[in-house]
Amino acid sequence: MAITRREVLLSAGALVGTHVFSPNPSGAIAFAQSADATQEIAGAVNLFDFEPLARSRISPMAWEYISGGAGDEVTLRWNRDSFDRIKLRPRILVDVSRLDTRIKLFGRELPHPILLAPTAYQRLIHSEGELATVKGAGAAGATMVVSTMATTSVEEIAAVATSPLWFQLYVQPDRAFTRDLVQRAEAAGCQALVVTVDTPVVGLRNREMRIKFALPPGMDRPNLKGLKTSSTSHLPPENEIYSAVLDPKLTWKEIDWLRSLARTPVLLKGVLNPDDAELAVKAGVSGIIVSNHGARNLDTLPATIDVLPEVAARVAGRVPVLMDGGVRRGTDVLKALALGANAVLIGRPYLYGLGAAGAEGVTRVVNILRREFEMAMALTGRTSITGIDHSVLWSDRPPAQRENGRRKR
Repeated sequence: MAITRREVLLSAGALVGTHVFSPNPSGAIAFAQSADATQEIAGAVNLFDFEPLARSRISPMAWEYISGGAGDEVTLRWNRDSFDRIKLRPRILVDVSRLDTRIKLFGRELPHPILLAPTAYQRLIHSEGELATVKGAGAAGATMVVSTMATTSVEEIAAVATSPLWFQLYVQPDRAFTRDLVQRAEAAGCQALVVTVDTPVVGLRNREMRIKFALPPGMDRPNLKGLKTSSTSHLPPENEIYSAVLDPKLTWKEIDWLRSLARTPVLLKGVLNPDDAELAVKAGVSGIIVSNHGARNLDTLPATIDVLPEVAARVAGRVPVLMDGGVRRGTDVLKALALGANAVLIGRPYLYGLGAAGAEGVTRVVNILRREFEMAMALTGRTSITGIDHSVLWSDRPPAQRENGRRKR
């Protein structure tokens, strides 16, 4: 039976450095020999290399939570495989001695188009959790989107942030609580509000069910402090589908309400259907994030990179379009921008970096991806973000055939 490169890496990871951590009372990971972790990530040359390093350091429950997808994980595989099928068209003899990766989003300049997607429960992965992530993001010049389900409060995260912060919102059934949470995030300095709209219920997460996922004693969700729920899990009770921390009644009416109270740009995260993208623009949102929730909700949804072109075409530049799901290579970033994205977000890769070496691991993940992106730009003859368009992609049809097709129409 053939063994994939990923399986080899994960198997090797089981043998690497299992002595460098120990559980602390909160259930997070306390690093005992950070120098060893630093040395090991120095040998990580791409984002895939961080998976076995992280797996050797974090708890089985944390691993199942961050690496798993919904159902049979078909969409999880498609998110990656679809990038691999897209071919690039290089150009030669172009002066690429100077590259400009800067972008502008909502009136602010960012040094590159790579953001950190919102991910929950980061203290399961590293003892410093979100604080390590935001420090690592700052060192790499990356915007971090703080999760409602963070294990560190948005105020504490903002206090050590050196790069822009956005805040991801799960609208709560308690609207007054939701309003207060938005105001807390804005008061802390978050520059955009990212509303997750694809999760009225949690997806079928068999890995989390098998391991009986729950936050360990001493770990909580401080952004939800005061909310009337005693659940230590986002999963619903057995034989039910509704979670105490998600609102199945969320509609476009609540988006109008959020826009009326928010002082920052409001983006919708979880848009796949172009018809919904059109409605979002008409509703006045400031941006759209094409996402299938990291393949964690509804299995057999298409890969985000496959639906990005149709969504971007429908939006037609009226608002920024971002995307996440499956980004692991600098060529992936280039392909996403060529297909209509203004920027990309990564999730699991920086969590693996966090698990491998805390803030330093997060920084290295982003820097590797950015360097690969710059290489891909140079090798396809693109010197700036504005020069990246569909012409950087290879068509399987010969030029003459494409020209004949145009004549026939």
